[in-house]
Amino acid sequence: MPSRREIIQLTDDEIRSYMNDARTLIIVSNGRNGYPHPMPMWFYMDDEGNFFCTTFRKSQKVVNFRRDPRASLLVESGEEYAELKSVLAYAECEVIDDFDTVCDTLVKVNTKGREVDDGEVEALLSAVSKTAEKRVVLKFTPREIISWDHAKLGGKY
Repeated sequence: MPSRREIIQLTDDEIRSYMNDARTLIIVSNGRNGYPHPMPMWFYMDDEGNFFCTTFRKSQKVVNFRRDPRASLLVESGEEYAELKSVLAYAECEVIDDFDTVCDTLVKVNTKGREVDDGEVEALLSAVSKTAEKRVVLKFTPREIISWDHAKLGGKY
């Protein structure tokens, strides 16, 4: 009989679907003072399983990730214990300071989960380019992913 851990673990396809449906990712950097620095961020996940978001170049999280690239990432849902579902990733963060990459990431984050035509993409590129010069991309490459979905237990604990 499989362990309960194996029963509640999400498959790769379930993780991808869950990440594609999620809007907010909690990213946790390591602060200079030793305390974790958690922040909610909109994000998208690429085909290779990397997570991307943008933030202002001078933000505390950028300072933290430049000093220590280790990150914890969390997406969670569920209103009751029997519904708890989460993906936790331990990752390395790369800070990318490139205008075109920032614009592309902003478009992907803002259009996540919906189909857009070329006209909408162009309009969005025009809008995001106004702040893109002040921003960087945070690219998170997962080293380990832990997942659970308590609904898979069918209410039996």
